[in-house]
Amino acid sequence: MTTPDTRRPRPASDILRTALRRNRGAMIWGTVLMGLYQAGETAFPIALGLIVEHTMRDRNLGSLGLSIAALAVIITTVSLSWRFGMRILQKANTTEAHRWRVKVAACGLQPVARDVDLKSGEILTIATEDADQTADIIEVVPLLISSLVAVVVAAVALGLADIRLGLLVIVGTAAIMSVLSVLSRRIGSSTQEQQARVARAGAKVADLITGLRPLHGFGGNHAAFRSYRKVSTEAKLQAVTVAKVNGAYAGTALALNAVLAGAVTLTAGWLAFDGQINIGELVMAVGLAQFIMEPLRLFSEMPKYVMIARASAERMALVLTAPPVTTPGSEHPAAGGNLEIDCVRYGTLRDLKFTVAAGEFVAIAAYQPRAAADLAAVLVANVPPDAYEGAVRVGGQELGELSVEAVRAHMLVNPYDGEIFAGTLRTNIDPSGTSRTVPEAVEASMLTDVVALHRDGLDYGVRDRGANLSGGQRQRLSLARALAADSEVLVLHDPTTAVDAVTEQLIARNVAKLRRGRTTVVITSSPALLDVADRVLVLDEGVVTAEDTHRNLLAGDADYCLAVAR
Repeated sequence: MTTPDTRRPRPASDILRTALRRNRGAMIWGTVLMGLYQAGETAFPIALGLIVEHTMRDRNLGSLGLSIAALAVIITTVSLSWRFGMRILQKANTTEAHRWRVKVAACGLQPVARDVDLKSGEILTIATEDADQTADIIEVVPLLISSLVAVVVAAVALGLADIRLGLLVIVGTAAIMSVLSVLSRRIGSSTQEQQARVARAGAKVADLITGLRPLHGFGGNHAAFRSYRKVSTEAKLQAVTVAKVNGAYAGTALALNAVLAGAVTLTAGWLAFDGQINIGELVMAVGLAQFIMEPLRLFSEMPKYVMIARASAERMALVLTAPPVTTPGSEHPAAGGNLEIDCVRYGTLRDLKFTVAAGEFVAIAAYQPRAAADLAAVLVANVPPDAYEGAVRVGGQELGELSVEAVRAHMLVNPYDGEIFAGTLRTNIDPSGTSRTVPEAVEASMLTDVVALHRDGLDYGVRDRGANLSGGQRQRLSLARALAADSEVLVLHDPTTAVDAVTEQLIARNVAKLRRGRTTVVITSSPALLDVADRVLVLDEGVVTAEDTHRNLLAGDADYCLAVAR
């Protein structure tokens, strides 16, 4: 179960090859149509030169009409091929970007964490901007090939007029690509660094939003803002660097293309003046020198986009190739089984050992909050089994031998800081829409007053992170979600710290009643919850030091009385 995943990592080149392979049909059609577009664009000045030549030589209205009809066919081909070619390529691009976004998000949301040193904000940037830029390779390759078609057609046409004109285009294009390939590599490395810094800034924002209230509480918001300003400034400076490199690339490409077009025009003019080409060929050469600027621009920009796509693919590979912290097992626990902690050593826990029988309601009073957090982390499987000594057994099976799906279906650990999502009260309580115990969970968690307060009831809109709810309402909503899951084993960690004493008493009784016959563990210091438990385990310095009912412990244990009495 705990053997790390040793699959060969998927580098950026594999990601790009995968994108190209599964879109080859769309790319083939897109390349054909965009090739027709570029060929038509290039054919326009060729046809115009032929029209001029035949008109001056033959002076035939029929030939002129036929030539104009040919121009109409070329223009129609150019218009339709561009429209449908770009439609095919952009659809494939958008679909491919969506696939990578889903894949990166799936890796980030897996129950078993991946061994990657990235924060949630960074993963969000990779799943959005980097996924989009990687998918751009779907458009880049067809545009690169179609631009090459235009350059080749122009070179052949000019070569037929005079071999020196064709060679000038070929040699000039090769020289331009050689110069720009150097700059494109710089763009790739600069873009990768920019994306990394933007991602770090995004992660800092996410941290600030999460901790804004406590930061305001102790006056740490100004220091936090300064910290964000620093990473944001770094991202800005890197963006300026990338913009400079892009500007230098675009300026160099435009200048070189203009030089080549000018050279073709001047050479054609000299050849016409010397009588080596006719007027029609001169018109064709001048027209091609103008039209070739666009395919040359596209052709020279493609290496830049290839490097950007590769840089983004390398960042996606950081997430997609990261091995899971552990490899889950495949076993399933016995239905209605017990929960056993056997000599667990982790963090502040020292040979912790206890058993909760099936159907029992057990409360754990932890004198040190850190010990409670460590126990909850082990039970929720945030800590891989090989990171602690001892064993945790659910239904007689060790936690490391169980599949993630089996653990989630059998045991639910509800943290004290459960997330509230944008949506409604109902979708937060029952995200899958399959629970049959939503009304009972709402009543047991005393969320009824929140439901009754709003005309929409359970369909009342909830903002992201429960921004329009009080702390107590958010906590009760999280508790209602845990109860509505109706799992065989339920572990609650401080579920009532933000509610008043009267509400806490009612919640304690309701939870005990609703969970009767099902295994329930509550890590708490609440007297109300301790009192309704079948028994209380006292957790002190990482071990169980006492075990009895709440009232017996109050009567005979002074330390316990001091720790939990309110």
